[in-house]
Amino acid sequence: MSCAGAGDGAKVDSQRRVVIIGGGFGGLNAARSLRRAPVDVTLVDRRNYHLFQPLLYQVATGGLSPANISATLRSIFKRQKNTRVLLAEVCDFDLVQRKVILTDGELPYDWLIVASGSSHSYFGHDQWAELAPGLKTIENATEIRRRIFLAFEAAERETDAERIREWLTFVVVGGGPTGVELAGTLAEIAKDTLRNEFRSIDPSHARVVLVEGGSRVLQAYPPELSGKAQRQLEQLGVVVRTGSLVTDVGPDRVTVRSGERADLIPTRTVLWSAGVKASPLGARLAEAAKIETDRVGRVPVGPNLSVPGFPEVFVIGDLAHCPGEDGQPLAGVAPVAMQQGHYVAERIRGQANGGSVRPFTYHDRGTMATIGRRHAVAWIGGFQFAGYPAWLLWLFVHLMYIVGFQNRVLVLLQWAWNFVTWNRAARLITGPEPVLLATSERSPCDEAGSQLQERIHSGPEC
Repeated sequence: MSCAGAGDGAKVDSQRRVVIIGGGFGGLNAARSLRRAPVDVTLVDRRNYHLFQPLLYQVATGGLSPANISATLRSIFKRQKNTRVLLAEVCDFDLVQRKVILTDGELPYDWLIVASGSSHSYFGHDQWAELAPGLKTIENATEIRRRIFLAFEAAERETDAERIREWLTFVVVGGGPTGVELAGTLAEIAKDTLRNEFRSIDPSHARVVLVEGGSRVLQAYPPELSGKAQRQLEQLGVVVRTGSLVTDVGPDRVTVRSGERADLIPTRTVLWSAGVKASPLGARLAEAAKIETDRVGRVPVGPNLSVPGFPEVFVIGDLAHCPGEDGQPLAGVAPVAMQQGHYVAERIRGQANGGSVRPFTYHDRGTMATIGRRHAVAWIGGFQFAGYPAWLLWLFVHLMYIVGFQNRVLVLLQWAWNFVTWNRAARLITGPEPVLLATSERSPCDEAGSQLQERIHSGPEC
């Protein structure tokens, strides 16, 4: 095997094939890190774009448009000559024959990297999914955006005080970073963004309730930072209920249990950020490898991120059950996936060149969450930040990690405009035609439509 040069246009030995499943943070970083390796890379994804998920909540709350936080995979790899992108869906694996089974074909490989991510979990209550959407995809974000702003529109037309309160009550389930960010932003929308835009209602009367099953929000953070985050949420008007579990979700209410006490919260808008489960491909891969997944569907991997018994198969990101230094599985966050993607690429490059690579070690460079305008918490290198300094740090870090210079510029300009004007420009209600007031009475339009249909079907008079 020979390599003609070190640049991106180096000649590739087509017999050495790497297949990467998933164009998220892990898959993207693995593919990019293989740009000068003597291998042929195929990146497979069901979608044609990479999504910057940490800012997905801003699409859901009208601060950014989907295109601001997305980049097409083909545009990302257009100059990486040893990489091709396939828009396809993986349904199974043949690890013995080293083949990835697609819904419309198959792909042979010498090395396989599975980075298909995760989705939200309803802890055995999947029937809640339609009533309480999670936030993992652009479709999720635009649906949440539709429900949020449609609720204010419905309240504006409502005449019954109880139903107005239902429309203006928002329940966010889960006190992790996504839940905290959603709850804080919802409070700001009600109190600032929509101020003076309605005539029959006062949006500032909206009630935002954050429900967390643990003893505090942001449980992965130090207790002191969690406490500061909760106080910042409460300053924004968010009602924080810790030690509480959702036991039922209906079209117009949520049941929350705290110890022996159960409360019914009338609401028309429930947003879910309470849990995650691994991609179904994890179960397929585990079955092919004759191993067991963990309780959330993650695939156990060894110190080099490979599947036991199959050293050429790697699992990274949210799909991998990879213990950290404390013995607990590493969190499903972007920095973990990015470092794992880079590590696996280094390992493959080392094997292709006859070398070796040390076992994977995650270097925690910190974590942060924003709570609203000028409100955030950050934990970096053992140092804790809260408030305005943490918020500025959050802005800078997230801006730098967005894929594509154009997207960074657009997001920066949009953030600046939102900050100066207190506005959110992407407040479009899209999707299914809205039905604002659901009543049992027939509307005049229904009556007129029925009469028209009767005339059409009765034919001409004789």
